[in-house]
Amino acid sequence: MQVLLVTLHVISSAFIPVCYFLSIGAASLGSVNLKGRSCLTLKDFSSEEIKRLLWVSGDLKLRIKHEKQYLPLLQGKSIAMIFEKRSTRTRMSTETGFALLGGHPCFLTSQDIHLGVNESVTDTARVLSGLCDIVLARVYSHSTLEELDKEASIPIINGLSDLYHPIQILADFLTLQEHYGSLNGLTVSWIGDGNNVLHSFMMTAAKLGVHLKIATPKGYEPEKSVIQEAQRLSKEHGTQLVLTSDPMEAAHGSNVLVTDTWVSMGQEEEKKKRLKDFKGYQITLQTGSVAKPDWTFLHCLPRKMEEVDDEVFYSPHSLVFQEAENRKWTIMGLMVSLLTDYTPQIPMLKF
Repeated sequence: MQVLLVTLHVISSAFIPVCYFLSIGAASLGSVNLKGRSCLTLKDFSSEEIKRLLWVSGDLKLRIKHEKQYLPLLQGKSIAMIFEKRSTRTRMSTETGFALLGGHPCFLTSQDIHLGVNESVTDTARVLSGLCDIVLARVYSHSTLEELDKEASIPIINGLSDLYHPIQILADFLTLQEHYGSLNGLTVSWIGDGNNVLHSFMMTAAKLGVHLKIATPKGYEPEKSVIQEAQRLSKEHGTQLVLTSDPMEAAHGSNVLVTDTWVSMGQEEEKKKRLKDFKGYQITLQTGSVAKPDWTFLHCLPRKMEEVDDEVFYSPHSLVFQEAENRKWTIMGLMVSLLTDYTPQIPMLKF
């Protein structure tokens, strides 16, 4: 596994340690400013903007975790965290990350605010706009986020919806960036359900120069509109996009194998049928045998045995726990980018 490479860089005639694990450099990234934006889907973000988010995230991780710096970049600010769906990683990463940056997180479940029941989404958005600086909402319907964003005067972050999960993908790509040293030219193979996490991969991979191979059972393909947009992005950025129903075909020659739950929250009644339909999709060492020798494995968690066996999940190929930790650094990077004019301190190299 690749570790962070620390070298010496000259700034103002002084030698200081600088992390070079983010090889994403283009001078144009320095002028990218995302302050005031919302993040409902990475479909709305350009290649340079996504790279900027990864750059800020890596910078905060280096300065806070490794150099033990205190950066109260969000002091005096507060975030409303709306959770219609439970989560370990999304709640902990957002709550601890916002607090670590000096801000105040407020956790709100559907029992606390009854979003869209006792108070309309419109009214909630307008009220929260006067009480906090930013909202993260983990919801069932993507339309709820769109209404929040339409009516709010503050940034809205998608903490997960039925259509997209952008903050997970930022963590995944930061993890791969750290491990491989560069994203450009990597091949990621998704083996599983055509769900919200896959949709976010499809809206992001080509913009980072990443090839994407997708294996889903028949009847579980991604949304047609997402496929069409992913095909357009792949053509625009010169990457490969493959859709198949054969897991081994998708895994062949890949750098990264990825899967997710086969039964998402709200699909419990479909469990028996889904387990039958996904037979043969479990990721094992046999799946990895046709991938590149340095292949790695990602899973956004929580994981179940039918999706990936222990031999892979707890193997040196697995990056799942680094991936889970990076949920914190990437949500911090996103919140800082949407709320401040922060400029990263680590250098940018050619992507």
